[in-house]
Amino acid sequence: MDHDARSGAPPRVFETLEVAPPQGLIRRFFTTMKHLLGLGAGGFAASVRARKTSGEGKGPRFLVARIAAAVVTPFVDHRIRREPFPVQLRRRLEWLGPTYIKLGQILSLREDILPKHVTGELKHLLDRLPAAGYDQICEIVEKDLGRPMGAMYVWVDETPLGSASIGQIHRATTLGGDEVVLKVVKPGIREMLERDAKLLKIFGWLLQLVIPRFNPQQMIAEFVHYTLREADLVREADNAETFAANFRDMPDVIFPEIFREYSGRDVLTMEFLDGHRPDTSDAQALPLQEREQLADLGAASIIRMLYKDGFFHADLHPGNLLALPGGRVGFIDLGMVGRLEDDLRRTMLYYYFALVNGDAESAARYLTAAAQMGRGADPNGFRREVAEIARRWKRSSTFEGYSLAQLILDSVRQGATYRMYFPVELVLMVKALVTFEGVGHLLMPGFDVAEVSRKHIRRIFIAQFGPARLVQETVKNAPDVVDALAKMPLLLTEGLRVLEKSARRHPENPLAGIRATLIAGFALVAGSITLAYGLPWYVWGVLFFFAAVLALRKGA
Repeated sequence: MDHDARSGAPPRVFETLEVAPPQGLIRRFFTTMKHLLGLGAGGFAASVRARKTSGEGKGPRFLVARIAAAVVTPFVDHRIRREPFPVQLRRRLEWLGPTYIKLGQILSLREDILPKHVTGELKHLLDRLPAAGYDQICEIVEKDLGRPMGAMYVWVDETPLGSASIGQIHRATTLGGDEVVLKVVKPGIREMLERDAKLLKIFGWLLQLVIPRFNPQQMIAEFVHYTLREADLVREADNAETFAANFRDMPDVIFPEIFREYSGRDVLTMEFLDGHRPDTSDAQALPLQEREQLADLGAASIIRMLYKDGFFHADLHPGNLLALPGGRVGFIDLGMVGRLEDDLRRTMLYYYFALVNGDAESAARYLTAAAQMGRGADPNGFRREVAEIARRWKRSSTFEGYSLAQLILDSVRQGATYRMYFPVELVLMVKALVTFEGVGHLLMPGFDVAEVSRKHIRRIFIAQFGPARLVQETVKNAPDVVDALAKMPLLLTEGLRVLEKSARRHPENPLAGIRATLIAGFALVAGSITLAYGLPWYVWGVLFFFAAVLALRKGA
């Protein structure tokens, strides 16, 4: 949702949302099923038309398909029956309302699974939705916070700054004189989301039986998880404060201050950041030095979120970034965040590090390691394809020619071809990288994302090996280390038993095999301790472990 709709933005005109009684679960089920069946019929007819136009449709089977398409076409809504399938999908999602519009917006990111022509059309889904009336907004605020509006604000702009699928925002001034933004969940939206979530899980299960290649059950489960969290504004307040704490040492990266006394589950009051969207003429007219600082700071911020903190803004676009006075960067609309678990975060750190340093083979290997293999997966083929894409980018790495963001998108898109699927967090990470490269190019035409990234990613990469980081990991994994030490006597006992067996087997030379046994015992202990730390850079621990197995086999 756009936080500042001034220079360069369209006038703030919103259709008023008339809140009707929500449909019951059964009625909503049949409404959704009607659109699903209509989409199936319309999509089938569209595919037959496409085959006929291209000249691919021939023979008796195609004749039967044409007759079937002619039978079902009259049952498809006349407004879209002649449209291609992606357009029919987008229009039906819009007719089904806010939940499905949000679903389509999330699906538009899944270029690793869905065809490009489908995701491209879903990017055109409505992003300026009807707003609730001001009286309804006041009612929600007073009910959630338990106080009249006049006891909290001296002024609230009745015309919203923006209205999206879940909430809308208004300018306001608190009794203390603070300029704030008031974000409110629209009436009936949470109930609608919870009801539709139940239906979507059922449809996801059904679609999984029909089109398992696209993994619809997992995509819908991810959507439900993220959307229900986004509708809880207490979580957004928590996110803003977490980001502010993570960036305490970077004062030029700003997150809005949260006014907890005026915030609840349905209402969020936060600091108003007075800045410009980076895609407006005001931002692009800033002095060169300030634009350079903004581009570098934005890159440093996003790389840090992704590869250092593992906690990042998952809905990044130019409307959620602000160029603030003094060359500072502001991040807003923090309801949707991504979290990378330590293992995935480190894998993607190594992937990005290899990528910007031109190591195509290593980059391909790390991206393959981050994927989940489906039935019939071809990881070797995927790795070769990704390595070739990376080499192609290295030969012509420019924003206009072949950008880094395009490279990552192309690599991720290849996943479905080779039955390699990625967690949604990785897809959201790609969106963040696409945004920062696009914004950098807007502010600085010719922006070299690889060169800028190299500086920041190296700093984070080196920090992974610093003494402070090692001590931190040691403390975090202390229980596993203690457990490994407790098992050390057992490991030594097993080693001695192997030695005894070796002596009995070779009575003429009882020392035969002792060297291998001692090496095995030492390697087992060392390998157990180092593996207990869970640190991927302790490669020697893994090597010791396998060396121990070989030594035991030879020694015994």
